Amino acid sequence: MLRAVMDRPMGYQDKFGNIYPINYGYIPGLLGGDGEEQDVYIISKQVTTPLERFEGELAAIIHRTDDVEDKWVLTSAGEKVTEQTIIDCTQFIEQYFNSWIELL
Repeated sequence: MLRAVMDRPMGYQDKFGNIYPINYGYIPGLLGGDGEEQDVYIISKQVTTPLERFEGELAAIIHRTDDVEDKWVLTSAGEKVTEQTIIDCTQFIEQYFNSWIELL
């Protein structure tokens, strides 16, 4: 199980006007490709409200080909997500990047 902290909970609006329809955060103490803590999207049918923390399983990795970091997708224990669900849920940000999804 991985523990994540949300710094952009569901409903958050960033400085570019993007509104986060899902919770977004990071894994404390685990560095990603940009030298900062590993970023994660939370995609789960069981999560319908903004969160401060989340504990779940790594379901997929979004590999960005035009950025220095990948994004991880966490979901609730035992839950499966499809590639299409990941695309639909992350399109609000991932539309700005070239990427591919590795389901785990």
